[in-house]
Amino acid sequence: MDSILIKDTTREQREQIVAESLGLIDGACDGCAAGLIEMYQDYIDGKEEIRDINMDFRARYESGAEAPERGECGYKQ
Repeated sequence: MDSILIKDTTREQREQIVAESLGLIDGACDGCAAGLIEMYQDYIDGKEEIRDINMDFRARYESGAEAPERGECGYKQ
């Protein structure tokens, strides 16, 4: 695959991209990645490019702006 843009991928490919990026391919996840997977759901659904999600997360992290509270294992709603 040459591109990870929404226009160049199917939903299944985007799910695979996120899973591979988070290291969830081997099935060894114990449920701790739920917050991260949720963070990328708009990409999987074809609503927002992955680079935009990452830039938004980074901007909130660097600025200290309000963001979801981090729990033991993922993000609290």
